[in-house]
Amino acid sequence: MSEKAHQPCPYVDCESSDAFSYNTNGYGRCHSCERGYPSKDAIQPWAKERYPTVEKDGYNDLRSMLSNTGTPVVETKGTFKEMRGIQSRTMEEYGVYTFSDTQEYIYPSGGKKVRVVSDKKFFTKDGFKGDELFGMNLFPAGSSKFVTITEGELDAMSVWQMIKSQYTTPVVSLPSATPSKKLWENCKEWLDSFEKIILSVDTDDAGNAIADRMARLFPNKVYRVDHGKYKDANDFLQAGAAQQFKNVWWKPIKHTPENVINTADQFLKMYDETPEHVYVPTGIQALDDKILGLMQGHFTMFKAPTGIGKTELMRYLEYQMLQRNIPIATWHLEETKLRSLLGLASYEMNDNVTRRDLIEEKGLDAEVRGAIVKLTKDENLYQFYLQDGQGADELCDQIRFFSQACDCKFVFFEPIQDVISGSSEDSKEQQLADLSVRLSKLAAELNIGIVSIGHTNENGDFKYCKMIGQRASVIIDLYRDKESEDLEERNTTYLKIEKNRPSSEEGSAGRMRFNYDTFTLREIL
Repeated sequence: MSEKAHQPCPYVDCESSDAFSYNTNGYGRCHSCERGYPSKDAIQPWAKERYPTVEKDGYNDLRSMLSNTGTPVVETKGTFKEMRGIQSRTMEEYGVYTFSDTQEYIYPSGGKKVRVVSDKKFFTKDGFKGDELFGMNLFPAGSSKFVTITEGELDAMSVWQMIKSQYTTPVVSLPSATPSKKLWENCKEWLDSFEKIILSVDTDDAGNAIADRMARLFPNKVYRVDHGKYKDANDFLQAGAAQQFKNVWWKPIKHTPENVINTADQFLKMYDETPEHVYVPTGIQALDDKILGLMQGHFTMFKAPTGIGKTELMRYLEYQMLQRNIPIATWHLEETKLRSLLGLASYEMNDNVTRRDLIEEKGLDAEVRGAIVKLTKDENLYQFYLQDGQGADELCDQIRFFSQACDCKFVFFEPIQDVISGSSEDSKEQQLADLSVRLSKLAAELNIGIVSIGHTNENGDFKYCKMIGQRASVIIDLYRDKESEDLEERNTTYLKIEKNRPSSEEGSAGRMRFNYDTFTLREIL
């Protein structure tokens, strides 16, 4: 059998387009109108074809199903029959009768879920609603410290049989892999009466969803049995591994949603597996003395007014990375792809080869080609750009690609404000705030360094959006006196650390001087 969730409801008076869950064995439930299917209520014209059932006159009827297949209908008396390793005594304990080709699971309110033994299909009768737990009526609230929940009735009986002792051991089953909201409402008080809720559910998406839902409903009470190589509890039983199941049942693993860390094992795993602060020196000694280097797992921002030389500083950092064989991706929005490449070649050659006319004038075509090969031969440089109309979503997707597919350790792009296109300052502010939050989270998630540059306004804040600075781990302010009468001073950029979350030190962090002959920066010690 299989569950098809998020389907349109078949009932005429329910307008839900995605609250219905259908089981291919011929039954379902709408979590909006809280009705089982099929029933006597009016259904849409397309419902019978889309959700086939074994029904007659609006309700499930085994007699009609058997008649339609030519099988003679013979009334038989139900018995407690051993099946799939489950003893007749266990069947009797749970009141499960087996007839000629069916097995009935009676739920607390009297509704029945019926299994056709020959083809493993299911149908329901006697007002089955699917909003309570199978076996729940057999165990008084709080009758034990533990209650175990499975995804199927046979699994519940298998668990009970494998772990039973002289003490009460409540074991119940969900009616399906997609339990309704009403079920949790009906059963919450009963489940809450136990100190620990142990789940023996499949390790598939449905089982994980059940575990996550219950962990939120019953915080710090939900534990999960590690099935290992076995699909479910009945597999343990049929394989003769009852003692193995009992061992893992006594040592269940506390379940927390994927985004929550709570147990000692989880914290130790985080301690063992989380990379240390990985940093790469910038090549600027005074800056490295304070920030160690550019950090993986962090969002770093440089900021300055227009015309200070921010792009050239970023290019200097990119070249330092390539010299250390660090895979990087780069995108300079305010210049062509060729200009970005020739800027790196200028550092490699220690000569200004930023334009084709200069290359031709100096007769350096062969040398430039050689420099390009040297810079790119190890395939550590990824140059990228976004198409018109693309923005924050595409940038984040690109960063994820470079991290996971290309093993890049850093992504450089600038300026951050140009990634966003907004019709108003308010619109740009909101979009930049959202982008900054996403970049900081992405850096931490992927353990990749994200480095960008931001324009500043007349107050020295990031233009359009202060959130850029709030989300960045490191902020480095750049200053240059463009009006100085002294040529060297005019070409000197000062670095100042405004924020340094990884290593705390702030303040003056060196100076870089631009050389017009080579079109490169170097540190002034």
